[in-house]
Amino acid sequence: MEENITTNNNKSWTPKIVAFCCNWCSYAGADLAGNNRLEYPANVKIIRIPCSCRLNPLFILRAFQRGADGVILCGCHPGDCHYTSGNYFARRRMTLLFSMLNYLGIEKERTRVEWCSAAEGVRFAGIMNDFVAQVTALGENKRLEDLRCKTTK
Repeated sequence: MEENITTNNNKSWTPKIVAFCCNWCSYAGADLAGNNRLEYPANVKIIRIPCSCRLNPLFILRAFQRGADGVILCGCHPGDCHYTSGNYFARRRMTLLFSMLNYLGIEKERTRVEWCSAAEGVRFAGIMNDFVAQVTALGENKRLEDLRCKTTK
């Protein structure tokens, strides 16, 4: 169910999405979505992190620098964090990052923070489908192209 867009030079484009998921809730929610055979785009690359508070905002910026078109952070619902208050710290940290994104050359719509528990596989799949559609509508992230590490094929 990957979204493809045809660009001016007739190449098919699929957005690259990086999802940082908390080990205790969101990653388990992704696992539940997979076990229930719920569909969400295959271009969502999940990176498991111990807690949403452990995500350094520089990791998000590095993902964009390496070619991501969208980055999403998924964690436990506030009040349900395995580490008591980790998601509160993550929420504050991401609010500060989001306020600086436009200055850095990234549309803030390319990032999102969502809370998803281990029992919400349907919600996880819905969040990913919605986010991929949102990033697809924005188009390819070309604003940081000059900073990207170029790979040869």
